[in-house]
Amino acid sequence: KDDNSKFWATYKKVSNEYDDDFLGRANDDMGIILTFAGLFSAVNSTFIIGTQPNPGDTTNALLVQFIQITVNGPNSVPDINTLSSSTGFSSSTVWMQTLAYASLAFSLLAAFGAVLGKQW
Repeated sequence: KDDNSKFWATYKKVSNEYDDDFLGRANDDMGIILTFAGLFSAVNSTFIIGTQPNPGDTTNALLVQFIQITVNGPNSVPDINTLSSSTGFSSSTVWMQTLAYASLAFSLLAAFGAVLGKQW
């Protein structure tokens, strides 16, 4: 019985050392992932903001139409068929923004997973 208790005491000591070392490395790895995901999200958000269309163009076009209606009277409303319903974005722009938003979502998901891992 004495040999059996020595075995389990040694096993507990070795397993605790291994578990503590493993958890320390995992915690450090989660911190690195969290830092990288935060920096990547910040840079990615900057690029997303830079590729957004200028909302002032749409506002200016609507203001010009409003002024024309105000100056020429309510009977001079432009034909609705002449208004452009197209956004005018090329397919490459749409793909670029789709990939940018997808990478931002995955980066935030990785950061969320790292926070959960550190709290667990």
